[in-house]
Amino acid sequence: MIRVGIADDEALVRAGVRGILETADDVQVVGEADDGRSAVELVRVHRPDVLLLDVQMPGMDGLLAATAVRSAAPSTAVVVLTTFDYDEYVMRALRAGAVGYLLKDTDPAELVRAVRVVAGGEAVLSPRVARTVVDHFSTGCGVSAERARTLVSGLTERELDVLALIGRGNSNAEIGQQLHLSEGTVKAHVSRVLTKLGCDNRVQAAIMAHEAGLLRTG
Repeated sequence: MIRVGIADDEALVRAGVRGILETADDVQVVGEADDGRSAVELVRVHRPDVLLLDVQMPGMDGLLAATAVRSAAPSTAVVVLTTFDYDEYVMRALRAGAVGYLLKDTDPAELVRAVRVVAGGEAVLSPRVARTVVDHFSTGCGVSAERARTLVSGLTERELDVLALIGRGNSNAEIGQQLHLSEGTVKAHVSRVLTKLGCDNRVQAAIMAHEAGLLRTG
């Protein structure tokens, strides 16, 4: 059973999200919060597998809460669920350790799928948000290329292969198929890659792969 927390200052939104999630037999909503501070407390008390977190909330906003949640409960996957697709919000959320950024016009079935995906250790981005990340690559606003190359140089050949495939958006299962590895072995490689690079999640690792030049062809 995937345990989920919902943090949004609008009760109607929380009720709607809960209703969607409760249609899934493998998802259980374990708590709700109406501001950032109570979201952090929710995580401390209930330890959900996934926290769906709005950006603009009173007291402590969702982006500050995401940072606090990652510190208090690193095993909880934080997914921002908001109406705002501003570039600043997207990149701040990813730097804070969020493993997903979804917009509130996401299809209900896609929201349930996203919860399952992040609970399985993957990352999710709404299509418009993915465009922001790509644009972020092209403007060179992430970690410097020099710093990325230095960090990447400490990876083994196999870890470099894994990082490159993460950078191209492959899931653990897809990486395993391409490298002829079990999914468990891939997960272990991914964990070591994230640790060595100092990344909190796969999205940050993908940015690192791009800046280090691992995704170039020809």
